[in-house]
This record gives sequence, structure tokens and C-alpha cells, in this order.
Amino acid sequence: MTAPAATLRSPSGFKVKLIVLPWCGLGILTGLCLLLRVDFPWLVTFPKEWTLPLAAYVNVATDAAVPVFQPAFRALSAMLDAPMRAARLALAWLPWPVVMLAIAALSLKSSGGRLAIFAVLALGYILLAGYWPQSMNTLALVLLAVPISTVLGFLLGVLGCAYPRLRPVLLGALDLMQTVPAFAYLIPLLLLFGFGPVVGLIASAIYAAPPMVRNTMLGLDRVPATISEAGLMSGCTRRQQFWQVEVPTALPQLLVGFNQTTMAALSMVIVAAIIGGFEDIGWEVLSSMRKAEFGQSILSGLVIALLAILIDRLTIGFAREPATGPTPAMWWMTSRRLVVSLAVALAVAVAIRFHTSSATFLPETGLRMEMGTVNQWLLGIVRDYAWFFDGVRNAVLYFLLLPLRVGISGGATPAIWGFELSTPMIATYIVVVLSAAGLTLVGFGWRGALAALAAGLVLYTGFLGLPWPVFILAMALLAGQVAGLRLGLFAFAGFALILVNGLWAQLVQSLYLCTLAVLLCLLIGGALGVWAAHSDRVSRILKPICDALQTMPQFVFLIPALMFFKVGEFTALIAIMLYAIVPPIRYVEHGLRHVRADVVEAVEQMGATPMQTLLQAKLPLALPVVMLGLNQTIMAALSMLAIAALVGTRDLGQAVYVALGKADAGMGLIAGLSIAFLAILADRLIQASIHGRATEIRTA
Repeated sequence: MTAPAATLRSPSGFKVKLIVLPWCGLGILTGLCLLLRVDFPWLVTFPKEWTLPLAAYVNVATDAAVPVFQPAFRALSAMLDAPMRAARLALAWLPWPVVMLAIAALSLKSSGGRLAIFAVLALGYILLAGYWPQSMNTLALVLLAVPISTVLGFLLGVLGCAYPRLRPVLLGALDLMQTVPAFAYLIPLLLLFGFGPVVGLIASAIYAAPPMVRNTMLGLDRVPATISEAGLMSGCTRRQQFWQVEVPTALPQLLVGFNQTTMAALSMVIVAAIIGGFEDIGWEVLSSMRKAEFGQSILSGLVIALLAILIDRLTIGFAREPATGPTPAMWWMTSRRLVVSLAVALAVAVAIRFHTSSATFLPETGLRMEMGTVNQWLLGIVRDYAWFFDGVRNAVLYFLLLPLRVGISGGATPAIWGFELSTPMIATYIVVVLSAAGLTLVGFGWRGALAALAAGLVLYTGFLGLPWPVFILAMALLAGQVAGLRLGLFAFAGFALILVNGLWAQLVQSLYLCTLAVLLCLLIGGALGVWAAHSDRVSRILKPICDALQTMPQFVFLIPALMFFKVGEFTALIAIMLYAIVPPIRYVEHGLRHVRADVVEAVEQMGATPMQTLLQAKLPLALPVVMLGLNQTIMAALSMLAIAALVGTRDLGQAVYVALGKADAGMGLIAGLSIAFLAILADRLIQASIHGRATEIRTA
């Protein structure tokens, strides 16, 4: 259990026995638990009497600390309120033609004429849709949050580089910040800062800081030693070497961090609207969803998507320019001409306001005011084709979600499937599972057989019916054998804490929902990635779709799912899949396209068919990249849990959302840390698997 993965893959029979024997013991324990779970129901359902009131203890500590620190944080909130109001008033004061001209000039400088045309079209849509004031308010929040996040992230990144002993603590904190749902840390912010737009600003700034920290450390670490030595030989002081040598060298990576920070801040606008709602796009999306005004919610969601794509292209264009140089299309636009263009735009704005100080220049009615007919049309489609949508939802519920949640043993009842399991049926199922395990043993070794047995067990009992001692020990054993004793103990302690805090049922709901979403994303997204890797036309079609899915805020994915399938777990599943399907598409395509050409040619010359080449050569060689895609898919699915809680799930995300509504800091913290624990554990397991696979390839 304590040996690393690379050692465990040794062909030594003794070492294999050391690996397999604990699983055999766990199999015996599983059988005993299944036989005794009727007589001892606590093996499946953890008794409430055994739970620890840890959330209550956290609330006691919070109640004592908040009155002490609240005045200082409220003062900080008041200080940030002035620039927030100033930014909103300044953007509202600028006429929309001036804003369009300025952003078009920036786009032209960043990436050329195509982006400038896209910027004009996107801003034109926002204007005609009637969301211009709300968009400017959102832009004000982003313009203030991003500098705060950038400066804070840069300072923390420099600190991590300057003090290597501090780096593990800093990386652990970043892992928590990026995996704990935003709703969880909104609770202490709400208690300390109160309610209002400034709280949303602070939440966005905190959420957006980690990418800048990581990219700062990465950029400074990659500064070549020769460049640093050249700076020292030139007589630079330590400060001069840092600001005039190291920072300029790391600037491309720092700009990538700025891009990711900006996108993270923009993705928080709807979440921030929950505790700091004001007249911005996030509040428009949220209020439209609550009123079931699907037309308005689609319009406002599209506004956020267009803003996200535009800002992403702007910032990444400036990030690429120091490394690649400007493109020929924008040679004529030097930095001086850009400054002149912005100055002209400002002068035009002053002239317009001097003559017409109160004119808004906005259309009298926007598209959102005319969406009543569209709402009725959409509701009519949902009503007329309810039989189809209900049929799809019920089919997935009864034949995918239900078997994973309560298993075949729980679903096979007259009320659900119309029949009960008999002894011959159970015996047949056992024979089928054992046969599948035997076939996988021949083709994929004992690990494949173990995976088949585990899948058969989960399919029979469901996640809800699986005894918790078996699950905890199995995950600890898996983590220990894949990545060592430390991760095994981490897995055991994490699941045990979730258990004793009374969140086991919510954990199980989260696991089965995310498991199904990840499997479907891998199946569908992987197939699309394979197709795109072998067809440039498909790749060109999928690229803008993936860009749009990756830049849309998480809340937007709830709109189509909620419109067609109403509230429920199936709606949550659709939203999670829409958000998590991009990584498998992109990583599978990238991995297959970068397989060594000489290996593929050698396999083809041996007479392999295209399918054999794909399955036996390309996919095994691309497996490390595909595993990275799996990692990102799991992270995305877990991050959507709290958002999906808005449509009726009963998982850890729902616990976080309910805690936010009650300002229950203890439960919000524990539930949020539980989701973060799952994300960190999955990340470490997959990283260890990738490392082991790379070791196998090097030694082969």
C-alpha cells in the first residue's frame, strides 16, 4: 500500500501478491457488509447520533470573531465603494459610440482587423438588445476586480519564488481557493462586509487571484539562468535585476495570468449578483431565470458570453504579442497611434457631453423589451413537445441516474421497473459480472478485473446502497497504491470527516451525479475529439463552439437545461455536461494530433487498419494527454455542483447553497471543503497515474 505506482508495476510475483491481497481482504469485508446490511443498517446509513457538531463549533468561533473584525472590513468596504461608484458613473457617462471606438482600437492593436470587427458586432448586439447600461456596470466591476487580483496575485507569486519553503503552503491554499465553491467563501464575506456591490467586487477579486499567482511563479521560474547571470554581470542591483531583467523576461507568462484572471473575474459576475446584486448583467441573468423568462435569460446570457469571448481575445492577443510580435495586419497601429486613438475617443466624448449632457443615445426599446412573444413561443415549444422532453428525461432518470443512485437492487421494484429481482436473476447477474471480470483479467490484467468487479458492485447496490466502510477503505487503498501512503491517509481522513459531519448522503449524491457526467463527457467528448483529430473541417467547426462553452459563465448553462427539462437531477446533469465536455474534446484532439508520425507510419506499414492504429497505437501514446483532459473534466464537473444546486439537486452543492441562504458559515465551510477534498484527491490520483504511465513509457 505504501509503495509508489512505478514500483508496484514491477512484474515480481511477490509484489503483485502484496498489492492483490489487500483487495482480496476488502472483497471479503464487502461480502460480509452486504450480507449484514439488513440487520445492521448503520453499515449503509451513518446514524445521526454518531455525527460530530463541527459545524456548530465553527459557527461559535465565527460568531465570536465577526464582531471583532467586522468594523475593519466594513471600513475597507466603504473605501472600495467610492471607486466602484466612480467607475460605474464614468462608464455610464461615456457615449456608446466612444466606447465602441476605444474597444475597436484596442482590438485592432491586440489581434488585428477580425477581432475589431467582432468587437463592433458584439457591442452592437449588446446595444440593440437593450443591455448597454448593465454591461457597463459589469465592466466597471471587472475593471476594478482585475487590478486588485493582478497585484495581489503578483505579490503572492513573487513571495512564493523568493521563499521556497513557503511555496507548498501557498500552493495548498491555491488548491483550496480554486476547488472550494464560490458560494462557500461568500458566506464569511457576507458576514464581514455586508450586502452590496462591493461584496461582489471583493468576491470576484479573491476568486480571480489564484491564476495570477500560479503564472507569476511559473514565469519567474522559467527565466533562464543565463539571463539572470547577464544581469548580475552588468552590475544590476537585486531590485534592478528583478524589475529590468526577470519581470520583462517573464512578461508573456504574466500576461497569460492576466488573461486567466480577467476571465475568472468575469465568470463571477452572476455569483456576485447573489450577494451584491445591482443593475448589471449578472443580476439580469439571475432575475430572468427566477422569473422563468427564458427569452430574456438567453439574451442576457449571450451578452456575458460575448463579453467573455471579446475580453479573452483582447487579453490573450496582448499576451502573445511580446513573444511573436504584431501581425502584418496591425503594423500600422503602433502604440503611439493607439494612445492617439484613445485620446481622440475621449475628446469626442467630452465634446458630446458638453453639448448634450443628459442624452443617453440609447435605443428607446431594446430586444429584451420585445421578448414577451419569444417567451410565449418558447413556452409553447416546451408545452407542445413536453412528451418528447419528458420521455428523454425519464429514460435517463430510470436507466442511467437511478441505477447509479440506488442500484439494480433498489430500482427493480414493481413501482419503478415493474418487477422484482428473484434469486435466479441475482445469480445470473453475479455470473455475468464474474464473466466480465474474467474477460478483463485476460485482456487487461488484474486491475481491469478489479475495475469490472467494482463496477458490478456499484451497479447492483448503487452509490446510496454501498456500505460506507467498504467505500472509505477502497478509496484509501486505491490512493495508497497509486500515489503512496500519504495520499492514502489523506483519502481516509477526508472521507471519514465527511462521514462524521453528517454529509455522507450528500457526498454520495455528488459522486454518482459527477461520475455519470464525467463518463458521458468522456464518451461524447472523446468521440468528438477523435473525429476532430482526423478531420480539419470538424476541428474548425468545433473550435468556436468549444471557445463559447469555455468562456460562458457557469450559470448560463442552466438556462437551456432548465427551459426544456425543468428542475431536477437530469437538468443538473445536462448543465454539468455542457460545462465539462470541452476538456475531453480538446485534449483528445491535441493528444492524437501530436502522436509521433514515425510510430503511426510503422504501425500502418505492419498492415494495421485505421481502427487498430487508433486503438493500439495512437490512444495508448496519447494517454497522458487524455488523462489530463480527464483531470480537467472532473474539476469542471465538481465546480458545477454548487451552481447545479439551483435546479434541485441534493448533493454537497445544495448543502453549500442552503448554508449561504442561512449564513451558516460552519456548514458552508465543511460542505465547501468536502467538494475541494474530492477535487484535490482526484487531481492527485490522476497526476500520479500520469507519472506512472510516463515512467512505463520511458522504461519500455
